[in-house]
Amino acid sequence: MKLGFISDTHGGLKDTLQALEGLKDAKQICHIGDVLYHGPRNDLPASYNPKELANVLKEREDIVYVRGNCDADVDEMVLEKDLATKSRVVSFDGYRFYIVHGYEETEEERIQQAKEQGCHVVVSGHTHVKVLEKKDGIVVLNPGSTTIPKDSSRSYAYYENGEIVLCDMDKEKEIQRLQL
Repeated sequence: MKLGFISDTHGGLKDTLQALEGLKDAKQICHIGDVLYHGPRNDLPASYNPKELANVLKEREDIVYVRGNCDADVDEMVLEKDLATKSRVVSFDGYRFYIVHGYEETEEERIQQAKEQGCHVVVSGHTHVKVLEKKDGIVVLNPGSTTIPKDSSRSYAYYENGEIVLCDMDKEKEIQRLQL
């Protein structure tokens, strides 16, 4: 079974559709926040079409969301999905994933929250920079951004068979794998 992770789509329709295609066999997808609005610090993405992205996402029942710093009440209304929840725990294949956008607390605080909730993995976004490593006994994942990467490439991640895999959308290949 596969669990997908996307973050910081920022209204990028084609980018998000490409990531969703890469995750087409995922049973569930976790969106780590910043769904529709590009934000005042970012340039307008080339594939920016938040209205159509909202139409696509609201038809999907396999995606759970956490609120990002660029998400607003109006986004929740047009998506018809819960964007008010700032963090959640997703149980999948015997593992627990602590999901949070990651703009209100430090990484150390996120790791502590994951531990307190009995999670094996903490997943955050916000920085648009890919991370996959173990810290203090917890796997730390940032799937990067599907639309506005602040590192070398657009990306998404997934869990499958006890491993987390980071995927480069530009080169269409796996770039890192980590065993839980």
